[in-house]
Amino acid sequence: MSLRLLLLLVVVLQLCLLSAVAGDDAIISRFQEYLRINTVQPNPDYYKAVDFINSQAKPLSLESQTIELVKGKPLLLLKWVGSDPTLPAFLLNSHTDVVPFEDSKWTHHPLQAHIDHHGHIYARGSQDMKCVGLQYLEAIRKLQASGFQPLRSVYLSFVPDEEIGGHDGAVKFVESQFFKSLNIAIVLDEGLPSPTESYRVFYGERSPWWLVIKAKGPPGHGAKLYDNSAMENLLKSIESIRRFRASQFDLLKAGGIGEGDVVSVNMAFLKAGTPSPTGFVMNLQPSEAEAGFDIRVPPNVDAEALERRLVEEWAPAARNMSFEFKQKLTGKQFLTAADDSNPWWGLLENAVKEAGGRTSKPEIFPASTDARYFRKAGVPAFGFSPISNTPSLLHDHNEVHIKFIDLIDIVGGSSFTNKRIDVLLCCSIWVKLST
Repeated sequence: MSLRLLLLLVVVLQLCLLSAVAGDDAIISRFQEYLRINTVQPNPDYYKAVDFINSQAKPLSLESQTIELVKGKPLLLLKWVGSDPTLPAFLLNSHTDVVPFEDSKWTHHPLQAHIDHHGHIYARGSQDMKCVGLQYLEAIRKLQASGFQPLRSVYLSFVPDEEIGGHDGAVKFVESQFFKSLNIAIVLDEGLPSPTESYRVFYGERSPWWLVIKAKGPPGHGAKLYDNSAMENLLKSIESIRRFRASQFDLLKAGGIGEGDVVSVNMAFLKAGTPSPTGFVMNLQPSEAEAGFDIRVPPNVDAEALERRLVEEWAPAARNMSFEFKQKLTGKQFLTAADDSNPWWGLLENAVKEAGGRTSKPEIFPASTDARYFRKAGVPAFGFSPISNTPSLLHDHNEVHIKFIDLIDIVGGSSFTNKRIDVLLCCSIWVKLST
């Protein structure tokens, strides 16, 4: 198929969500309703989320299938049939689960989807990534209202368990014969908000290594000084890891590279001590201690050398140390070309330009998304969340979706810029054939 016959993928940014214009309140209400569904890990209410998405898909006459590749973890697939459904299709992927939160640390409860007087919506999932999933649907609603029909079919997948690795969600979906029968040409998955006016696009990602290091040593009185206690052994490891982390952070601070180009190491938990009714026994040195680390490894890093460092420096057996990986992605890391060799990249980049925006330099995603599983299956995938001028607050307290003043809206090729107050960022998809 020539480049001129490829699907022109245009992401139209910033659909008006909150203003005095008729219909905008309904869009905001739908967004809030989705955010209020409790899909927090480890006990997400997936069925309620699927029922809600289906209720939004029905008025749009989208085909709908609910698939349970793992019992209790439904995956919803919607289809907007194109005028030539024999062509390879376009997949918009999002996940329905969200990470836990500490509600006492939030300004507003994270499941209330509170809108403040600035028009900001506070909720878990407002950036990661219920916003994007609903943007897909609102985009189709808007495009259908304009009379547009895509040439190729457009699929929307709402998958479970992304926040815990995607093994019972996207992994099983991509490995299934059902997925192969869809004939997908290109996938859009989640990206990150941009603090500037440009939009971030991701063509690969770092591999997650979720590491637990354990130390053992003789117990002893809390007042006794002796060598090779469990805590001493563990602290030596933590200090070694801290120095490595600092060296990577210095590279990032020096500039010229992105967060996804260095190895990140962050301690997720520290566990030690003998519990007591009032806390911990203070005059007893424990015989075991452990710490957990979230490590992210870029594609260009020698993973074997990093693991040797782990064995020899971070958890040496000679110091009564051991380790295990709770999750570790190994082997070849698959990237989607983000240059002239990939026609999809050019189409996406030009599409954003036609929408009045611009993309920043393509990046390696600093964390992990389901996009890696599509890439591994040989399907090109870009990470793209159409959110600019917004701080990234994924997994943070007070995750918030910020309003916009300038609205850029392109439908069917005609564009206009409209200034309104109380506008919340969303997106629209314009699918057009390049001839």
